[in-house]
Amino acid sequence: MTLLWFVTYYQRTQQALRWWSFRQSMKLFLEAEKIRDDLLQESFTIRRSLELLPEDNVEFSLTTTQECLKKIDSFHQSLAQLSDRLFSAYLPEGLPLAIEFLLQSWLASNSHLYFRLDVPTYWQDEPAERSLVILTTLEELLRIVLPEVSTQMISVYVGLNQQESNRQLTVEITYPDLPTFFMFSSIPEIKYLCNTFKILTSGKCFCRNNNLSIIWSFCWYG
Repeated sequence: MTLLWFVTYYQRTQQALRWWSFRQSMKLFLEAEKIRDDLLQESFTIRRSLELLPEDNVEFSLTTTQECLKKIDSFHQSLAQLSDRLFSAYLPEGLPLAIEFLLQSWLASNSHLYFRLDVPTYWQDEPAERSLVILTTLEELLRIVLPEVSTQMISVYVGLNQQESNRQLTVEITYPDLPTFFMFSSIPEIKYLCNTFKILTSGKCFCRNNNLSIIWSFCWYG
């Protein structure tokens, strides 16, 4: 029985880590595609605009200057957004602030979602690599259990709390109807996500249902 348990645990661990590795690899691949298709093209456009200026015109015209400034500002904003997607600029300030920024970006692009955030103003320091795992876990969970489009509002509660060395991230999704609830309540990727979280943080993961709501609890020690 002990050998059977070990083999089963080993297989589940492998599946979870392969799934996590695939998800993160795809994320990097898509970011690389955005760089090639957007940022590199944008930088080339700015360069060509400068090259096409008359050589005998030492001073830029006001119109040309404004156009170049707009392109450079757009390029700078795109780089800043890319940087935040790769590693949140708010993580060094604390996990609560990083979560708040993440949810703001979700809210900006998903009008069918209603977010409720409950995080403390003070958060004890912890290793950046673990905070990144927590933040990535939250992001992956939202990508898995939230539909990209919906004609009805979906409520999302995200809570973060700590008691001494015990820390917990709670995510509660309330779906508008039973079909949507059943569609997202049995997605197999959730098991991979929970197993990966437990492996990478030495923590625990719990899930329970309440009417049309699904509640996930991710617990770890600081």
